[in-house]
Amino acid sequence: MTSQLTAAKQSPFGVTITAEDILETLSFFDSWEERYKYIIDLGKELPAMDAGLKTERQLIRGCQSQVWIQEYGEAGKLYFLADSDAFIVKGLLAVVLAAYCNKSPSAILAFDVESYFDSLGLIKHLSPTRGSGMKAMVARIQEVARQAG
Repeated sequence: MTSQLTAAKQSPFGVTITAEDILETLSFFDSWEERYKYIIDLGKELPAMDAGLKTERQLIRGCQSQVWIQEYGEAGKLYFLADSDAFIVKGLLAVVLAAYCNKSPSAILAFDVESYFDSLGLIKHLSPTRGSGMKAMVARIQEVARQAG
């Protein structure tokens, strides 16, 4: 588990790739095809998640694809490893983790994720099941933050 905590702490999401960075970068693209490519590329930046962590407990219900999120807490901050069996969903995880990784539980709970999603314009360009999957990812992270806080 220690190597996985290290991987989670070394993730660029929430540190060098923030929600603000993603919003700014997406604004440069003219088409949703370009934005989707960027989001898929973000997913390739996710740290590897050990197969042993992909258990029923980490599985997110409500997602079209299989999605796993493992949380870690250290020194008042929360870190997350996440993975999916779909490339676009890995990118969506990256978008979510950019907002939540390396933050305190109170900062996670205070973050206006609805405004973030609205600013991205992403939910309206996703299928209803992908949109509800993103909300399920957020709900899991917020629940972890409530329990940790």
